[in-house]
Amino acid sequence: MLEIDLKGKRAFVAGVGDDQGFGWAIAKALCQAGAEVLVGTWPPVLRLFKMGLDGGKFDKSRDLGNGQMLEFTKIYALDAAFDYPDDVPVEISENKRYVAAKNYTISEVAAQVKEDFGGIDILVHSLANGPEVKNPLLETSRKGYLAAISSSSYSLVSLLAHFGPIMSKGGSVISLTYMASERAVPGYGGGMSSAKAALESDNRMLAFEAGRKWGVRVNTISAGALPSRAAKAIGFIEKMITYSEKTAPLQSSLKAEEVGNSAAFLSSSLASAITGTTLYVDKGMHAMGVGHEIAS
Repeated sequence: MLEIDLKGKRAFVAGVGDDQGFGWAIAKALCQAGAEVLVGTWPPVLRLFKMGLDGGKFDKSRDLGNGQMLEFTKIYALDAAFDYPDDVPVEISENKRYVAAKNYTISEVAAQVKEDFGGIDILVHSLANGPEVKNPLLETSRKGYLAAISSSSYSLVSLLAHFGPIMSKGGSVISLTYMASERAVPGYGGGMSSAKAALESDNRMLAFEAGRKWGVRVNTISAGALPSRAAKAIGFIEKMITYSEKTAPLQSSLKAEEVGNSAAFLSSSLASAITGTTLYVDKGMHAMGVGHEIAS
């Protein structure tokens, strides 16, 4: 029987802070396939995330369905907006939510993972942030636009630059994008559509560069709308989901586990010849040119 087997593999999933989003679903799927999972969590939510895990808040979501529970071998504080300690502004480093979280820049986390485990086989970028996401593009400031690009797309470049040297040959890198990278989605503003377009372009170039340099594969998943905590910041996620259910070829709600399963496939040897690809996991919504109501 052909199956996804990630036994003996180690994954680092950047961007897990609760049990609602794609990062959690991917971590869970990788674990179900046998991988050891490390995660990177944004310092401001790290304490609450650990409390939730220790207090049993996420136990239902941790159930793997085989009598076992999702376990994270180690949780690292990670703020992917910063590459090196010197990049961190004083107002951040002295913030009470950051003081207790040491060594949280990308370079420091990669170095710590190397010291703790030697290396990884799978790198997952489940990171996005647009401080002005509710603003139309024409009303987005330069600062807000660049912040979206920095946190949502350049962070992949930096993560791979620092983790690439400790990844095994044949390893897999996965990021998450969205259809607004190539289609106009009014309301998805603040430069986030631009950031996703940059992410997809970088995905192709990184596939070439990292493939030649370290022998790793780089792909991105274009996921459909999901009512995660992060997505709710957009302000109209429920309307997006309803529209997708009515318009997409497959008329059902997207489940986070469907994206997780796709990530597990891309991380496995079954996808050994796939790199530089954008894989759509959105019920076919990306294929639509107009809404269903046009022909109704």
